Amino acid sequence: MQSRISMNSAAFQSVYPAMRGLGKTVYASGLEHSLLVLVKMRVSQLNGCGYCLDMHSKDARAEGETEQRLYLLQVWREASHLYGERERAALAWAEAVTKLEHGEVPEAVYAQAAAQFNEAELAALTLAIVEINGWNRISISFNAVPGHYRVGQHAG
Repeated sequence: MQSRISMNSAAFQSVYPAMRGLGKTVYASGLEHSLLVLVKMRVSQLNGCGYCLDMHSKDARAEGETEQRLYLLQVWREASHLYGERERAALAWAEAVTKLEHGEVPEAVYAQAAAQFNEAELAALTLAIVEINGWNRISISFNAVPGHYRVGQHAG
């Protein structure tokens, strides 16, 4: 069996700047960092990306996110009182954009997101979802091992 390319290899490092560019655009948008972390964690839960969950949960805790909100994120609808209206709209949008059930994002989900985010914010939020879906697929494809991430390791 052939071993997979390491995410630390020169081959992977040559494509890394493209993914980092997406992140820089998202963070320059002005969207709340705490909201983006919740979105990235929720998408990573949907995609089953242990590495990204490890990374974003550690960074979220270091930035003051509560354990309760992190633990209940996968059932955020049942624990909706823990998340603000803007966060709930972002989480619903993230789920719909990630899953694309029936080849579309439901109009009700769009309306909920559009009520909370202006056009530029919604475009940036969608790019954030595209970015984390990409990272999930890279991490899963190349067997990134969860549990070894250090807070801030990929900052910058």
